[in-house]
Amino acid sequence: MLLSFGYGSGTQDVEIPQKNLQSVLLANEMVHERRGEEAVRYALEHPVGSVRLRDMAKPGQKVVIVTSDISRPLPSYDILPSVLDELYAANVAPSDITVVLALGSHRRHTEEETLHLVGERAFREVRIEDSDVTDFIHMGMTFRGTPVDITRRVAEADFRIGLGNVEFHYFAGYSGGAKAVMPGVSTPDAIQCNHRLMVSPDACAGKLEGNPLREDIEEAETFCHLDFIVNAVLDEHKKIVYVAAGDVTKAHREACRYLDRMYRKPIEKRADIVLVSQGGAPKDANLYQTQKALDNAKHAVKDGGTIIHIGACPEGLGSAKFAEWLQNAPTAHSMVERIGREFELGGHKAAAIAMILDYAQIDLVSEMEPDFVRSIFLNPQSFAQEAFDKAMQKYGPDASVIAMPFGGATLPIAPEL
Repeated sequence: MLLSFGYGSGTQDVEIPQKNLQSVLLANEMVHERRGEEAVRYALEHPVGSVRLRDMAKPGQKVVIVTSDISRPLPSYDILPSVLDELYAANVAPSDITVVLALGSHRRHTEEETLHLVGERAFREVRIEDSDVTDFIHMGMTFRGTPVDITRRVAEADFRIGLGNVEFHYFAGYSGGAKAVMPGVSTPDAIQCNHRLMVSPDACAGKLEGNPLREDIEEAETFCHLDFIVNAVLDEHKKIVYVAAGDVTKAHREACRYLDRMYRKPIEKRADIVLVSQGGAPKDANLYQTQKALDNAKHAVKDGGTIIHIGACPEGLGSAKFAEWLQNAPTAHSMVERIGREFELGGHKAAAIAMILDYAQIDLVSEMEPDFVRSIFLNPQSFAQEAFDKAMQKYGPDASVIAMPFGGATLPIAPEL
């Protein structure tokens, strides 16, 4: 069978013998009743665990809408118009509304990026600004010792709305919900305290209950409560196919359940060879971004198996701290040991890769120089077909294969999980 994997603006094609192909993990077949802005409007008209937004917000309140930054796929421009309509129906004045772009630990936006993110209408009608980690209010401390230090605009708001998309997250379980607050509008120090919890085996994709990191996020939100959320589920092409709105926890869980129906993929057993791609540009611009697909693929590969990670990475590693960890580590496993004693944002993704290398080989099909790829403990390959052929030689004619063309979205669930 010939399979195509997104690679930059093109594809890498691989011919896989049918007898070896255990499964191709794509989104489950579903009929989506509504899409795009229609799905947003319907969710706002039928909130989960809450009355309508127009019946909650009050005239004169300072309202903040927290939404995702440029590194996230959320199409805020499809959501904000309907949210603004609800607020206007509550007689909230445009001058009292601020959209805060949640930077977390990321860089500030250009004006062009801001316009693209929020759309022309919101850009024209209300205040838009990046979260400011240098101007924050300390609102408390979680049970696990995470400071709740929130950008001032959000902390001082009378009414808070969180926008987000729900997808599997490799240590928070799922994105969305309370993540608009932590890490969205939290300080780097606060984020680092929370993210230290990633070393727990229960901090993993698809897990909410008993996940210490997600529980810490949701406790932090109680100090800076989101009065209402709008969370979208996206298809492989990053288009809205479902929206849940309302209570910060109940609506989030509805979106998580819908995501599970789309992308949770039970597998009979783990495979010798897993081919995975993030789906091409812009999601494979650098290794930092494509790490998400790699982390999902780890759930499908056997101990001693090989993951063939297909991502162009024209920008290289994509994060200075991520690069420092990878390039300065004496061994791959040393990064696992290091993250346990000194958590650093950026370094956490290097450690996540190292955790996979403890039991599987990673072949990287990319545009990066082979010697450089070897220096960061990965096995360089120029073409996916060539990498696959070598893996077949290694594991023999009966090797089992799983393919994940949109690996950032699909979550393999092995029997032991």
